[in-house]
Amino acid sequence: MARQLSFSKYEQELRPELRQNLNIAESTEDVKKFFVYTIQKLFGRVLEGKEAFTYEDIRLEPQEQSGFIISDKLLGDPEFASVWSNSDLYNIVKRIADAAGNRHKHLEKNPAKTEAKICQAP
Repeated sequence: MARQLSFSKYEQELRPELRQNLNIAESTEDVKKFFVYTIQKLFGRVLEGKEAFTYEDIRLEPQEQSGFIISDKLLGDPEFASVWSNSDLYNIVKRIADAAGNRHKHLEKNPAKTEAKICQAP
């Protein structure tokens, strides 16, 4: 039986920063950006600094069942594919995508409020 790796420690380290970033997000694009940055940090820790992935390799897609899309290029990387299939990494990314997706939906429902916030005079 293969050993299951767990990266929940990294999730717990990144969660407060993600929560703070999602709270200050003023647009759906901000939410998508913060999601990708958080996942990049997570993957950087999981893969011990190997940066073989780019900003375009993962994106938030609230309409998808998983809530996110990972590029075929990244899934085709043998090291990443091994970690992806033998750990809780999918579940962690799913939870992060769910949190970001909720904020994304909230901002989508209230575009006037978002626009007013952006257009406010200091």
